[in-house]
Amino acid sequence: MNLPALRRLLLALLAGAALVAAAGCGDDDDDGGATGTATGGATQAAEPSDVSGTVSMVGIWTGDEQKSFQAVLDGFKERYPDVTVNYNPAGDNTPTVLSTAVEGGNPPDLATIAQPGLIRQFAQQGALQPLTFAREEIEANFPKDIVDLGTIDGELYSFVFKAANKSTVWFNVQAFEDAGVESPETWEELVSAADTIKSSGLPAYSIAGADGWTLTDLFENIYLRQAGPEKYDQLTDHEIPWTDQSVKDALTTMAQVIGDSDNIVGGTSGALETDFPTSVTNVLSENPRGAMVIEGDFVPGVVTTDLEPGADYDVFAFPSIAGSGPTVVGGGDSVVMFKDTPAGQALVQYLASAEAAEIWASRGGFSSANTQLSPDAYSDDLTRTTATAIAEAETFRFDMSDLAPAAFGGTPGQGEWKILQDFLADPAKVDQTAQKLERSAARAYRDRE
Repeated sequence: MNLPALRRLLLALLAGAALVAAAGCGDDDDDGGATGTATGGATQAAEPSDVSGTVSMVGIWTGDEQKSFQAVLDGFKERYPDVTVNYNPAGDNTPTVLSTAVEGGNPPDLATIAQPGLIRQFAQQGALQPLTFAREEIEANFPKDIVDLGTIDGELYSFVFKAANKSTVWFNVQAFEDAGVESPETWEELVSAADTIKSSGLPAYSIAGADGWTLTDLFENIYLRQAGPEKYDQLTDHEIPWTDQSVKDALTTMAQVIGDSDNIVGGTSGALETDFPTSVTNVLSENPRGAMVIEGDFVPGVVTTDLEPGADYDVFAFPSIAGSGPTVVGGGDSVVMFKDTPAGQALVQYLASAEAAEIWASRGGFSSANTQLSPDAYSDDLTRTTATAIAEAETFRFDMSDLAPAAFGGTPGQGEWKILQDFLADPAKVDQTAQKLERSAARAYRDRE
């Protein structure tokens, strides 16, 4: 699951539409209806005793994630015994399944989508139904930045049900203890701790340079804290060029991490050949090759380790820069509605509740931006730390590269991924990197229009 969302989109587009036939299941007969008729998005959902029917839903969750979501649906079934939910786990094929189903005029009632750009595309096509009926509850349960993310042209079309915190740094506890350093809270403290760790004989950073998306995450975390959310939004929409001084400043700050080859596992050349799982293994090992890996809350899930969470490896928030408050760059899977029925409305409102989030949170492998969810719902301390940071963040922004055109933000070997890999190879070339980023972005955004 832990590849960036647009990388999944590319895989989906290559995979074909084998699951399309299931996308509209349950909607072509009377079972797909419900008692009463919903008009637009303004109709209030009925009480549980008044709702019946079938809801078809396409989603990206498969395997263990599907099992956990089924537990959520079982909780919904207890509240709405006369509603049946037919869930189609489309996985990485979800964008293709949904796009083809929409084109064919037979989309499912609901879906979960990981790409905000795809949600915007569907909304602008008129394929989505606004969640006006649930807006009050969503605004009460989720941070404003999450609500804003799902709002398009003034209408609320989605909310993030399953979130990911990409503003975390995972470290080997013994490596930090051997160097005599503690978890840094500021960027200056991070740079100082890295130098001290290097002096102890171990490289501070394990960097997955072979996977360009990890470099975009590092840049975005720096940029959001250093330039601020307004500039972040402008750069996301290409309203300011990548040659803007704020970009150059962020690249200069980024070079403080990637610029010292001796403080990177394998040096610069080794980092460029290191994939993400290997970068994690380098840190979460009894004999670590590096002290820390800067990536999201999904880090422990990509490798098998004998280390004990909390005791042998731990996590801290991506450090503050220039006094920035609690800030999260994240990803997530959002709920959208294609067909508006009372049964569908009931499921949307249920998924927006803390009750639904608590079911999955208790099973593990889940983070929620729902501010009403008790931290005690999470199954372990580390997940509790990373997950609650999403709900408590003063500033939350979705992964910028996932919002950009795929040709720029999500394609191996080109665009931002390739340019930042080149920057890793030569971090002194700040101006040249900014110019390359701007040329690539301008072309990609122009082609998307």
